[in-house]
Order: sequence, then C-alpha cells, then structure tokens
Amino acid sequence: MTSSQLGSRTLHSALVKVPQVTAFFWIIKVLATTVGETFADYLNSTLGFGLTKTTYVISALLVAILVIQFRKSTYVPWVYWLVVILISVAGTLVTDNLTDNFGVPLTTTTIIFSICLAITFVVWYKSEGTLSIHSVITRKREAFYWMAILFTFALGTASGDLVNEKFAIGYGKGLIVFGGLILLTSVGFRLGVNAVLSFWIAYILTRPLGASLGDLLTQPKIAEDGGFPGMGIDKYIINGVFAVVIVALVAYLQIAKPDVITEVDVTELGDIDASTI
Repeated sequence: MTSSQLGSRTLHSALVKVPQVTAFFWIIKVLATTVGETFADYLNSTLGFGLTKTTYVISALLVAILVIQFRKSTYVPWVYWLVVILISVAGTLVTDNLTDNFGVPLTTTTIIFSICLAITFVVWYKSEGTLSIHSVITRKREAFYWMAILFTFALGTASGDLVNEKFAIGYGKGLIVFGGLILLTSVGFRLGVNAVLSFWIAYILTRPLGASLGDLLTQPKIAEDGGFPGMGIDKYIINGVFAVVIVALVAYLQIAKPDVITEVDVTELGDIDASTI
C-alpha cells in the first residue's frame, strides 16, 4: 500500500516521531553538543571512569532512553532531546575510542563514518523510498533515523577534530569555517537545493560547529600541550548556562508545542504499509 492510500495529512502528522525543523531545533542541537561532551568529560576525568567505562555508562543510558522513545506513539520533546544529547555523546565516544584507544587516524575515521552514513542512507531509501524526517512514522523508519543521527555525530566529531586540530586552524577559525558551510547550505536550500539533502548536511555540520564554539569558550587563553587558545571561561559555567537554556527551551516546547508537525505532504512519506503504523 502506498502512502497516498493511507488517508489524511492530519493522521500522518500526528504519528510523526520527530520535531519540525525550526530555530529551536538548531539552537538546542548546537548547545546539546557542548553539554553532552562536558558530561562525558565529567564521567571520564572528574569521576575517573576512563574512556571505556564512560562508553559503557553512556551506552546503557542511551539504550534505556531509546526504549522510552520507541514506546512513545508521538513526538515528546523531553524524551526526544534527551536521546539527542545521549546519542551525541555516544557518537563522540565512538570516534574518541577509535582514535585514543586504537590509534585510528582522524582521516580514516572520517572516511569510515562517511561510508557508514552513506550506507545507512542508501539502505533507508531503498527500503522506505524517502529520507524525509517527516516520514518517521514507523519503528523501522525511526530505527533508520537514529542510526543516521549516530553516524552524523561520529562523522561530525571526526571531521571537526580533523579540521580544527590536525589541519591546525584553531577553534575560532573552525567556528567560522563550519558556520560558513552551514550558511552556504542554507543559501543553497533557498535557491532550490533538495530540502532533505540540505537538512542532513546541516545536521552533520552543526556537530563540529557546536564543538568549536564550546572549545573556543572553554579552552585556556594560553594553549597547553600543543593545543589552541580559547577564551578561558570555566567549562562548567559555560555548560551550566547551556544546560539551563536547553532545559528552558525544551520545557517551552513541551508546553507550547510550537515544533509539532501539523501537516505532512504525502509525497514525503514514500511507500509504506499501513499495518506497520
């Protein structure tokens, strides 16, 4: 059965498990990147868990909240964004484990995760006929969605570290580079570039953008161990502020629901069996 046979747009929009892409979406996404990294650092360094144990803890928390997310029948802001924060940390830890524990070069991890993401998109499209986030109305599509999100964070971490550190441009210039690429993506979308392609490109780029912003604000003014200088603001102050902003925005979304998808074009739904909904 095709999507055009399933019924009204209102029915489909009520089933979409992800938020509308608004300014709130991108702000929380960028801030969550920095907050997530700080939480991982807290477990890794401050509590002395180490990289491996931190990975186990984050993975367990991610699985638990994903179970809650999959059991929900509609988009629930606090659950969705908690998954995003935890999966951002998990994606970062995947890259860090490969680099720090196994000595895999950043160029190699960037290529690996690019391939993994491409394969995910190909399989997703061949299976469902669409990559639109508006089509995420079944558990199968949601599984593809979260798999893609995981690889975007892993890829964003690898490529961001590669550009900022290995290519030695520093955090400030990295912020400009990734911000500029996002701006170009936005301009391309306005000029007619495919909306789904534009979304996923921007989603990948916001990961290194957020990391560059966080590092620029928190790294010491005088570079240590061959690193790059930052503004020297205590990372717990910055991330405490970011966390408060995230909680406030998510609370607003939970109450006011400005990012709930209210209309879905059936052409975005691809081919879908009504029995899977």
